[in-house]
Amino acid sequence: MKISVAMCTFNGERYLPEQLESLSSQTRHPDELVICDDRSTDQTFEIAKEFAASAPFPLHLYQNESNLGSTLNFEQAIARCNGDVIALCDQDDIWLPQKLATLEATFVEHPEAGLVFSDAEVVTEDLRPAGYSLWEKLGLKRGELQSIASGRGFQSLLQGATVTGASMAFRSDFRRLVLPIPLELPIIHDAWITLLIAAVATVLPIDERLIRYRQHGSQQVGALERKGINPARVLTPASAKQALERENPYSQALAVGLAAHERLTEKAEEFDSTGVISALKSQIAHLEVRSRLPRERVSRAKRVLAELFAGRYHRYGNGARSAVKDLFS
Repeated sequence: MKISVAMCTFNGERYLPEQLESLSSQTRHPDELVICDDRSTDQTFEIAKEFAASAPFPLHLYQNESNLGSTLNFEQAIARCNGDVIALCDQDDIWLPQKLATLEATFVEHPEAGLVFSDAEVVTEDLRPAGYSLWEKLGLKRGELQSIASGRGFQSLLQGATVTGASMAFRSDFRRLVLPIPLELPIIHDAWITLLIAAVATVLPIDERLIRYRQHGSQQVGALERKGINPARVLTPASAKQALERENPYSQALAVGLAAHERLTEKAEEFDSTGVISALKSQIAHLEVRSRLPRERVSRAKRVLAELFAGRYHRYGNGARSAVKDLFS
């Protein structure tokens, strides 16, 4: 098995040397490192070029003619990889020495897995432990992880489960499915890749912290908390009020669902997603109802109750809790 590491850089001179050193310190080196620099204005490209001269593995270094943004930059880095497995890499983290060896062992042990992802230790700018893991910060509960691992990952991911790109690796055969990455959606590359692969293969969590996930002021995303009510929480008057006041993201979820449906349908002959496509049609219909609820209370109640009795609030939301929110918000 050959493993490629796809790294995107942009003005990362402060943290990049430590990340590159952590790649050199892997107990199982990558078979290649592909770095695409998004036209940095600091010394990032020069640092990568200097590292390439002494790296203990092949390094392919590219610099964009203009700034593309992270999604397009990762897209081209992924496209340039030659390995059987592609591991995504941010410029500002630290990989623990066993990361690539653990990823490889997981793929070998689980040939059905199309994508794997690990937990991470969240650290401060100067690498001090923040006191929690990435999964804890994102609100990924054990039941949700089990649901993803058992083959129900697509549904969990479409409903808001989060897999962070810096912690993931996937089989390169799935590039034909996930590329190109849509730019008009309210999600970035890692969410799109995980969602599409979950529709056609197993997405497998690795319950181990394999990277130090650095938090600092200049990063693009970071370990953001998920928005929305966790189904495991008890509904209190305060949380109910918060839910009613929260802006409904149905149009965003609908946009992602429609884009996923289009890509899966387009690639149906190469990647079998029959069961997912069927369920996705039902979920899209539900999201369309929720995104177009009338203001008039009686008409609104009729549509909400119809969706509730059809069971779609329970399949695609938080059951009666979501119905109440739609009824009164």
